[in-house]
Amino acid sequence: MAIQDNPSHNDYLRRMTFAAFLKSGSLASEEETYHSDGDHHNHGVDKQNSLSTNSDSQRPSNASSASSDSSSPIYPLSPWNQTYYPNNENTTSFTSASQSPWNQTCSPYHKSPWVYQTRNSDFEDDPDNGLIGTVVRQEGHVYSLAASRDLLFTGSDSKNIRVWKDLKDYSGFKSTSGFVKAIVITGDNRVFTGHQDGKIRVWRGSKKNPERYSRVGSLPTLKEFLTKSVNPRNYVEARRRRNVVKIRHFDAVSCMSLNEDLGLLYSGSWDKTLKVWRLSDSKCLESIEAHDDAVNTVAAGFDDLVFTGSADGTLKVWKREVQGKETKHVLVQVLMKQENAVTALAVNLTDGVVYCGSSDGTVNFWERQKYLTHKGTIHGHRMAVLCLTSAGSLLLSGGADKNICVWRRNDGGSHTCLSVLMDHDGPVKCLTAVEEAEDDGDNHGEKGDRRWIVYSGSLDKSVKVWRVTDYA
Repeated sequence: MAIQDNPSHNDYLRRMTFAAFLKSGSLASEEETYHSDGDHHNHGVDKQNSLSTNSDSQRPSNASSASSDSSSPIYPLSPWNQTYYPNNENTTSFTSASQSPWNQTCSPYHKSPWVYQTRNSDFEDDPDNGLIGTVVRQEGHVYSLAASRDLLFTGSDSKNIRVWKDLKDYSGFKSTSGFVKAIVITGDNRVFTGHQDGKIRVWRGSKKNPERYSRVGSLPTLKEFLTKSVNPRNYVEARRRRNVVKIRHFDAVSCMSLNEDLGLLYSGSWDKTLKVWRLSDSKCLESIEAHDDAVNTVAAGFDDLVFTGSADGTLKVWKREVQGKETKHVLVQVLMKQENAVTALAVNLTDGVVYCGSSDGTVNFWERQKYLTHKGTIHGHRMAVLCLTSAGSLLLSGGADKNICVWRRNDGGSHTCLSVLMDHDGPVKCLTAVEEAEDDGDNHGEKGDRRWIVYSGSLDKSVKVWRVTDYA
């Protein structure tokens, strides 16, 4: 057995057994304590993380990251079953002594900290819908993901960005600091990552070696930052009575969104600002004091509109307009103002619908008419809605209640819940969907028969892959 060849592990068992003998306690209870300490270690103990933990209590969109991990039970994994065992409450029966090389948490056969596991299919009667597989990470939480063609990019609190192709470990790259809270991908194969340390880093794959990604810059560029820092008028007062250059975020970059038609990137931050970047030269065009509290979510929409949601409970609409010789984003409408934080946004560009998730578990939506008009509220989650994504006529919502609800927008504007995906064992933090390529001879391209591959990242340290259809 591989675990018997590890002397340090045997020493650990002997020490714990002797300690258990002295304290008249069971080895199982000591093991449970050991695992619990490990979870706390994964959260980090540096000053910056402790500060962000305090901030999370005021920002419901991120609060789950500070509380979910320590309370969730620890379940072993097997290569024959990619999911946890949510129905088994007896966690003390699984100790290190009972782990085998088939348990992925200590398997010596995997070089990557991620393991792809296929599912024992429960959907053989309906192959077009259900869970396809799971990618499980051994430590940390999945905070962000993005999909581009056949590649999946995942970000976590370990500062790593992993790249997957056909759900196999394809590549990866690592930043120097700040775990990854947002990822967007441009059409020219550039990857923008937003980090806890307030920086936006830019990466690109090599043309000769597509598996190799290297950092090609950051936002703002060093040249622009040095140029702006010379003029005192380019500084703004930040917290702790210090001034910073306004073209750089001085708190966590919580969200990003692309408008490739206009060649713009939008970034929102816990520093309460919305910044507008030009993709062609990475220049910061605007820095907008958008909200009274942290900006949790941003979404580029239709008609050159941009939507921002904040922990201050407001949902604001910004429009790009020409003012003299300049083009600026101006506030045109406040769609919502409530006590509960706005935690997620999604836009259906085809039908002109804006969806807004809140910390109370509701999803409100507006439709484009002469003005944006509120059309209703969707109730499907018992806890905060943490992420939203739109896929054709479908809306997918992930929540702190560990569930993913799949909604279909009907012709009359009402929404029907098609299914609830419940295999995650922790809050669902991020979602994205891509349309599945048609196989030869398939007729899934017709309206109502489109198939989608959905990726969901969770604070249970896993990424799950689903297939959903409009008719499910």
